[in-house]
Amino acid sequence: MTRSKSAARPDAATVRRRIRGLDAEQRSAQRRSQLLDAATELFAEQSYSGTSIEQICQRAYVGTKGFYDHFESKEACYIALLEQITVQIQQRVMAGAAAVEGQEWPQRAHAVIEAFVHAIADDPRLAKVTFGEAGGISTTVDKQRRSNRRWSAAFLDQQWSGTGDRAGIALALATIGGMFELVVDWLHHHDDGGAPDAVATLAEDLNRFVDAVYVGRAAIAAK
Repeated sequence: MTRSKSAARPDAATVRRRIRGLDAEQRSAQRRSQLLDAATELFAEQSYSGTSIEQICQRAYVGTKGFYDHFESKEACYIALLEQITVQIQQRVMAGAAAVEGQEWPQRAHAVIEAFVHAIADDPRLAKVTFGEAGGISTTVDKQRRSNRRWSAAFLDQQWSGTGDRAGIALALATIGGMFELVVDWLHHHDDGGAPDAVATLAEDLNRFVDAVYVGRAAIAAK
């Protein structure tokens, strides 16, 4: 049985749509991923303010037009990257909490903090991108950061078996602020980033701080 030419091989339009086995949508997703990977490297190496769109494109091997197909500005690229990293951190922390579900908070705390520390320090670039420039980029970025803190505070309050009321969330929010400040300070004093002893130092500092807050919270509740 013979096949017609049209059945034997794809038409020219199909060939044009697929390059290296990828269709247009897949190629677009690949370029976006390359741009975000390049931005991660450059923001970690030389900061957000020290990085240009042209440098991101050169590192990603993507043209400037390709950049603007995905992001309207460097700020938009940073926000997309921040959102991506935030989701990764949240997933790691929730998985850490789920692994010790049912235990009392003092026992769960170390597992949750360990998950958070490894989420940002196993690849030290992530901590630098997320916490390295704590503020001053733009009001839009600051709004995103505050949204991340609100999520973290609600999660912490829930782990503390809080009621979700204003006082509980406020205490959790202050605790998260303290934790994030410790991360920023750690970044400025540990250039070795992901080295085991540096990671252990961060985990120890965060555990000590959260334990102290929890003891104070319990003392207030007992009055």
